[in-house]
Amino acid sequence: MPASNSYSWIDSPPLSATISELEDSIMHEDSNLEILRNDVTHLQHQTVQENVDIVLQSNTLDTGFSSPIWRLPTEILAEIFKYCLPDDEHLAPASKLAPILLTTVCRRWREVSVGLPMLWCRLQLEDDDDNWQKSAVGYDSWLQRSDECPLSLRIEYSGNWSKLRELLQPYMPQISTLTLDFLPCVNPVIMEEFCALKELTIYQRYFYPAQAVYPSLSNFPVSLRRLNVTDLFLDREEVGFFTDFAWAHITHLEINVNGLDAFPHILRMCPNLSFVTMHGMFYPIEIAEPITHPNLQSLHMFGDVFWNLGLDIGLFNVITLPNLRIVEASHMGPWPHEEFKAFLMRSKCPLEKLIFGIASFATARQQAEYATLIPSLEIIADPDS
Repeated sequence: MPASNSYSWIDSPPLSATISELEDSIMHEDSNLEILRNDVTHLQHQTVQENVDIVLQSNTLDTGFSSPIWRLPTEILAEIFKYCLPDDEHLAPASKLAPILLTTVCRRWREVSVGLPMLWCRLQLEDDDDNWQKSAVGYDSWLQRSDECPLSLRIEYSGNWSKLRELLQPYMPQISTLTLDFLPCVNPVIMEEFCALKELTIYQRYFYPAQAVYPSLSNFPVSLRRLNVTDLFLDREEVGFFTDFAWAHITHLEINVNGLDAFPHILRMCPNLSFVTMHGMFYPIEIAEPITHPNLQSLHMFGDVFWNLGLDIGLFNVITLPNLRIVEASHMGPWPHEEFKAFLMRSKCPLEKLIFGIASFATARQQAEYATLIPSLEIIADPDS
């Protein structure tokens, strides 16, 4: 007698029938999926065609102003175009991004966008383009559309000053803000030719600066007021490389120092300085060169607590700032209390605000002593410090 099947109670259809049913079901689902794909494709084509129709209506003068877009006042369209610009501080020319994209939609949009200088006053360019002649034509077209608006430029600089000079010469009186991103190179930028420049920021691609950087920082135009060189790391010797005349008109400075000996020399180079943000390694003063600076009002110091911990920095022993109103300190470890208190008494400054930020420590008793010296002083201390 054959062995009985322990699963004989299950009433199953033949295996071949089951496979056939599964195949039919899969084919049915594939058919439904294909129908859905066709519907989606149709809707996509319909949406694209509707957009094309709108643009074509706007592009035809004899439509009787049937398109709502065509009937928008130029002023409203101009405001809309402003919000189409990328959020980047400087704009690299790109056919799929505003403002260039706006010039390709229709004739009216091109006329409006080309006639809006505010859309064309921020530009990023590079001088090592493989096809410089073609790129220069595009850059020049962009800059022409800025009309007489102040220009803000970012230049990736690789040493081809002669090419840049030829391109930018007609626009020098408009360039008010400039960011220079130095690649390894030797030829400096002749900064004094930027006759209307008010703000300058320097970046470098590598830790060691290009040979062109320091010569470029020694010939500023007299119009320059704001300078940001926090991407460099300057010690006393390197700061001494710069000419005093070049820095004499700067009022706002952001700098990164390798040792505090650089700071008194900076004050000498910048007699009109009113605002300083200083980052870096605050090694104590070694060369005592006392200086009184009558114009500095705001001093913001961001050190490295691991290097400054427990050290008397010596800075407040050599500087006198009779017009100082704001002092901010972060990542400086224990605050040089006695040194700073003597500085306040010597400077007789109208200090309004003393800020102890992250990892800068002043005790409650020390803060009370400052308040006694200057009753109107506002002291702000980070609660975690």
